Amino acid sequence: MSLNKVMLIGNAGKDPEVRYLENNGKVATFRLATTERYRDREGNIREITEWHTVVSWRSLADMVEKYVRKGSQLFVEGRLRTRAWNDRAGNTRYETEIAAENIQLLGRPQESRQNETGKTAPKPAPEPSRTQTTGQTAGIADGTALNIADDDLPF
Repeated sequence: MSLNKVMLIGNAGKDPEVRYLENNGKVATFRLATTERYRDREGNIREITEWHTVVSWRSLADMVEKYVRKGSQLFVEGRLRTRAWNDRAGNTRYETEIAAENIQLLGRPQESRQNETGKTAPKPAPEPSRTQTTGQTAGIADGTALNIADDDLPF
């Protein structure tokens, strides 16, 4: 029995590179940085960053093209694949990539992300805090009045 499974949480290092294939297929490639933080013996915080090449195909490549941008925090699940090729000098080169099977966007949406028309999407309106009210009150059995914001209504 064998298992080839990779699960990573990291940040995209740059916008994905998307290529279109002859058979109307699509492949998206991007670099993902994973960072390990630890304290050394002197108590200083140290970081080790690993860079991974992630390759996604078909509908997953569509999702990557639409939503992944430099800095996006992602969960990537896939398999390790190693490619071999000969460079111009005739040397055999190898590259290990992650063939993505599942990609999930994590974190908050980026405010600088552009919408389909190429214009920067407007910043979303801030959510009202619990102290803001809409002027509505609800009574409790002891006669205390509570302020209810629209977002706090259960329906």
